[in-house]
Amino acid sequence: MSLDILILGGTTEASALAPRLAGDARFEATLSLAGRTVHPKAQPIATRSGGFGGIEGLARFLRARKIAAVIDATHPYAAQISAHAVAACADVQIPLVSIVRDAWHPQAGDRWQDVRDMAAAAKALGDAPRRVFLGLGRQELSVFAAAPQHRYVARVIDAPDTVALPPDLKLLQARGPFDRAAEIRLLTDEKIDIVVSKNAGGDATYAKIEAARALGLPVLMVARPDKPAGHIVRSPDEALAWLERFHHDAAPRSLRGV
Repeated sequence: MSLDILILGGTTEASALAPRLAGDARFEATLSLAGRTVHPKAQPIATRSGGFGGIEGLARFLRARKIAAVIDATHPYAAQISAHAVAACADVQIPLVSIVRDAWHPQAGDRWQDVRDMAAAAKALGDAPRRVFLGLGRQELSVFAAAPQHRYVARVIDAPDTVALPPDLKLLQARGPFDRAAEIRLLTDEKIDIVVSKNAGGDATYAKIEAARALGLPVLMVARPDKPAGHIVRSPDEALAWLERFHHDAAPRSLRGV
């Protein structure tokens, strides 16, 4: 018996799940992306891009596609889609599994200042001009237009499409993962004074935190939002193990030989 599974993705966890489900006859998986990346990495399972139209739209999709379970493998800062998933799955009465990536924690030598959001980070940069590395997504860059006295270097996958950007902004287009030595060179070459980062967790972008530590640079660490979740797992392996148990329990008893 094949079960239809919806993966809410756009992360390394979703990319790790996709190839493992692609050849598994027990599951028919669809990966849903928010559509924020112009050229997302190709995946070996069916992929859709764009929003669902809120909670009601997602619930309609789940019913129309007869989705048996949802895996929320979205970014730790993608709180809205996670809230919609919790509500829609409750409405349709199907299970939701949320992969919750462990946050980073300060280590010896780190100089972190925790800030509640991007606006607070822009304010915390202060009045004196600084050379700032923004390790953020393209959609957050416009917030720093409110602090135009600084020189910014931002690394993004796709160029931002907004005009409300800081006047002194250098864009670097690249896709992770990144390594520590290269990040140290980047921060040194650009004469960076301070790093602004989300607490994304995981390994893909942690090298910039290691580089800041090695260079003794301060980091403004933007706090994670409150993110609703279903049944919490910590890794793609745990999510896959849950799916295997779910398939076993959902299969007709006659197919299990009991």
